[in-house]
Amino acid sequence: MVSIPEPLSALIDLGERLRARRIELGQTQRVFAERIGVSIPTLRAMEAGRPTVAVSHWANAMWALGRLDDLAAALRPKESLFARAQLEQSLRKRARQRVRLRS
Repeated sequence: MVSIPEPLSALIDLGERLRARRIELGQTQRVFAERIGVSIPTLRAMEAGRPTVAVSHWANAMWALGRLDDLAAALRPKESLFARAQLEQSLRKRARQRVRLRS
């Protein structure tokens, strides 16, 4: 049994999700390909997860599906839990302690 490398597997999964979403929207390959500015063979290559498809085609598809923010988030720096905890601690406001007067 030949194993598929992880990047290729991820592209295949992405292509399957693209196809499922296109079908869910009730769009033919012709209509969706026109929407994103590619040929039908290119759309078929995308749906098959072929690694030769230009990233710009994927960006156009994600834009057409209202998911361009997902692409923008792809390589954002990961947030460290330590930095997050420090930020939250600096933003926390502590309640003042009441001073009791002795009677």
